[in-house]
Amino acid sequence: MADTRGKVIDGSIALVTGANRGLGKAFTQALLDRGATKVYAAARNPNSVQFEDPRVVPIALDITDSDAVRAAARTCADVSVLINNAGAMLQSPFLTAEDPNAARVEMETNYFGTLAMARAFAPVLAAQPNGSALVNMLSVVSFYTSPFNASYGASKAAEWALTNALRIELHSQGTHVVGVHAGFIDTDMAAVISTPKISPEEVADQTMDAIETGTPEVLADERTRATKNAVPTDQTSIYPEIQKAWDAGDNPWLG
Repeated sequence: MADTRGKVIDGSIALVTGANRGLGKAFTQALLDRGATKVYAAARNPNSVQFEDPRVVPIALDITDSDAVRAAARTCADVSVLINNAGAMLQSPFLTAEDPNAARVEMETNYFGTLAMARAFAPVLAAQPNGSALVNMLSVVSFYTSPFNASYGASKAAEWALTNALRIELHSQGTHVVGVHAGFIDTDMAAVISTPKISPEEVADQTMDAIETGTPEVLADERTRATKNAVPTDQTSIYPEIQKAWDAGDNPWLG
């Protein structure tokens, strides 16, 4: 198979889920900046997508609705770059969750919704003659779980496993799969956090670089890189500090 790296974004047609704000909006702009000819900007409410660029086409899409996902694949049959950015985070522990359904909502969105998008769009991506790319937006908590945000971490760990398997399954059809991990990003989702954050534009730029160079994984910030390196020793390098914070009630999501 010919090497199509570096040719996937320029002249491409892309689809970004959760494109109406924050990181999804940054992904959309980065694709435009790198030469995409059209970007389907997907959101549950397409009227919330605000771009003046005529290359942006807002579409309605709820990735937890299987019929809507299949309809999107039929409507957007020209897509060569798919960025699965839509997600849910409800800051829910496992045992004391205020909403016992929070874990189900996060798993339905972050794991099953992303899986549905991959299944529906795999044939679309395979049909593109100049190569294609699929990007899954993951998290630093793909690598560990904190009880402050436990069910979200579980859903992102599942999505990380999904991403690694998709990379193998889609390789033969010429689809490059990128997993993007980041810590706190300066978006509405992390607005209450006082910890230093990476900008959504920087995450988006690193992701575009990975698509163009054939890099399989983005570790967007130093915290994420250090955390992944610590996984082999997580019981001594990661979890003792989380235990201290939990015992002290020092919730990082409360600033």
